[in-house]
Amino acid sequence: MPIELHNKEDFLKVVERALEIRVKACEDKGFAKVKARTKKYLYTIKISIDELDSFINEVKSKAPGIEVVYF
Repeated sequence: MPIELHNKEDFLKVVERALEIRVKACEDKGFAKVKARTKKYLYTIKISIDELDSFINEVKSKAPGIEVVYF
């Protein structure tokens, strides 16, 4: 089971040790799910579509070597 986080700061701490980051946008519902796969768990957070670009820029700055995949 994935672990859903509700705090952006907690998610950014997880991103530092993530192996992969994926983004799934649900534009009709008005939010996107950002998923971070670590060695042991999958962490998710829901972000509104309006905040998505700035949040992805924060994620990329925390984990510069990891590619963010959109699907």
